[in-house]
Amino acid sequence: MRPVQLSRRALLAGGAAALTACSASGPDRPAAPAPDSPETVMLKGLIAEKERTIALYSSLISGGADKLVPFRDRHQAHLDELRRHVTVPSPPVAAPGSAAPSPTATPAATATAKARKPSLARLRELERKAAAGRARALGGLSPGVAQLVASIGACEAAHVVALPRSL
Repeated sequence: MRPVQLSRRALLAGGAAALTACSASGPDRPAAPAPDSPETVMLKGLIAEKERTIALYSSLISGGADKLVPFRDRHQAHLDELRRHVTVPSPPVAAPGSAAPSPTATPAATATAKARKPSLARLRELERKAAAGRARALGGLSPGVAQLVASIGACEAAHVVALPRSL
């Protein structure tokens, strides 16, 4: 039996068909990241809010208001727990020799807090508004996250009453 020889035209046509088939079914495109769930969106917002609150407390503490350290530390504990429930991109690593970012507050949060003059009255109002908003945020949350958010709101309500009247 004689081997079948294909013409150049037949080979090129077959190769073109194979390339077309390969490109049509080519490698899978990476899937677009899934959008955040409503719970994750809420948690990320609460994390950002806590960072701003901590920055405000830190600003007053750096000015000598040491009485506020326990309040700030409770907010830091809230922030640490919230971060366990959601993955948030980590801040960029500082280049050698440059100042490292604060581990508790983003530079944007610190700038926002410094833009407005910190005061006890502002802290008290911030705590009051935060506590009032927690109950509205509970709808649609998983039971564990709802319990965490409610506990944070209770702590914020206690801060409104417990904050010192003067420094």
